[in-house]
Amino acid sequence: MDATTETISVERTISIAASPETVWEFFIDPEKLTRWKGMKADLDPRPGGVYLCEVIPGHTARGEYVELDRPRRLVFTWGWDNQEGVPPGSSTIEVELTPEGDGTSLHFVHRDLPSAESAESHAHGWDHYLPRLEIVAAGGDPGEDPWLTQDMQAS
Repeated sequence: MDATTETISVERTISIAASPETVWEFFIDPEKLTRWKGMKADLDPRPGGVYLCEVIPGHTARGEYVELDRPRRLVFTWGWDNQEGVPPGSSTIEVELTPEGDGTSLHFVHRDLPSAESAESHAHGWDHYLPRLEIVAAGGDPGEDPWLTQDMQAS
């Protein structure tokens, strides 16, 4: 029996009209994080510190910070409370911030996802949230998250 398990990743690269130092804060400051993703966040940005973000009602991502190299590289684990498929801390997110002119190239990898379905679902989520980060980090207003509005109206 092969002890290795095939895992699937979601990978994206975006350009943001803000410095790496500015973009970095949107991953470690709860108030800034929730401007582009989530309703509430509890973050302790140090190795072993908690990463907790209630993305939409009933969907809370939980993990811990693994590596922080301000403002270049950030690694944290990720998974969902009270849901099957991707338990808390079972997948890993890596964010690389590289200066690009006056802005930043953000390379994002969400790895260790257990299935193609999980990767597809997470890709859909990141394709929704990363453009919001691009707007808010550059000083813009991404507006109210329509996923929050839809979910609240359905409740």
